[in-house]
Amino acid sequence: MQSLLLLLPDFSLIVLGALLRRQLVTDAAFWTGVEKLVYFILFPALLFAAMATAEVDAGGALPLFVAGLSVMASGFILGWIGRPLTGLDAMAFASRLQCAYRFNTYIGIAVAGKLHGAAGVALMGGLCGAMVPFANIMAVGMMARHGQGGIVRELVRNPLVIATIAGMAFNMSGLDLAAPVQFFLKRLGDAAVALGLLAVGAALRWGKVGGRWAGSAWFVSVKLLLLPAIAWIAGRALGLEGIAFDTIVLFAALPSASSAYILAMRMGGDGPGVAWLISATTLLAVLSLTFWLQLL
Repeated sequence: MQSLLLLLPDFSLIVLGALLRRQLVTDAAFWTGVEKLVYFILFPALLFAAMATAEVDAGGALPLFVAGLSVMASGFILGWIGRPLTGLDAMAFASRLQCAYRFNTYIGIAVAGKLHGAAGVALMGGLCGAMVPFANIMAVGMMARHGQGGIVRELVRNPLVIATIAGMAFNMSGLDLAAPVQFFLKRLGDAAVALGLLAVGAALRWGKVGGRWAGSAWFVSVKLLLLPAIAWIAGRALGLEGIAFDTIVLFAALPSASSAYILAMRMGGDGPGVAWLISATTLLAVLSLTFWLQLL
C-alpha cells in the first residue's frame, strides 16, 4: 500500500492528462506544444541541474551503465524472440519491438525523485540520458529500410543527451551554480515533471491492436516483468547497492516511451500498434511498479 501511495500522485497526473485531452483541452496542437516545451526546455533544465549538482562517482557509475546496457540488450533480444507470436510483417514488428526496451524518462524521474530525492533524480537522469542514444540506434536501425538517414545528427541534437553531457561537464569543472540560477532551474524542473506526466496521459491512445494478442502480451510482459527481473540479477552481479540498485530496477520497470510512437509514424511504421503498447504498459505500470517498489 505504501508503494502504491508513492506512485499515486504521479499516475494521477497521467490520468488527469488523459481526461483533459479528451474532455476539456481537445486541441492536438496545444498538446504538441506542451510536449515540445517539456522535451526541449523544461526536461533538459531538470537534467542539467541534477547532473551539475550531483556527487558523481565515475567508478560507481560504470557498473550502473553496464547494467543499463544489459537491460536494453535483453529487451531487444527477448522482444525479437517473440516475433513468431505477433503475426506481423517486418516493418510492423520492427515498430513494436521498440516497446520492449524503450523507457519513459518522465515517469522514471518522477518516481526516482519521490523515492530518493535529488540524488535519485540525478542518478536516474544520468542513466536515462546515457541510454537514450542506444535506444535510438536500435530503434532507427531496425526501421531504417523505410526511414530517413541522419541518425548521428539526431543523436548529437537530442536535448536529453546534450543536457546530460553539459551537466556532467559543468560538474567536473568544479564550478558552482549561482543561487539565482539554481532557483531558476528548479522552477523549470518542477514544471517539467508535472507537465511531462500530463503530456504522457494526453498521448495515451486506444484502437485496433492488429496482429495477434499473444504478441502484444509478450511485449508488455517483457517490458514490465522480465526486464526488471533481469535488472535485479544484473545489479546484484555487478555489486550495485542502495540508490544505484533501486535505480536500475526502476529503470528496467518503466513503461514504454511515448517517443516510440513518434518515431514509428515518422518512419512509416505501425503507429497505432505502438500507441496501444505504450498505453497498455503505462497503465499496467501502476501495478508492476508497485510490485517492484515493494520488493525494493
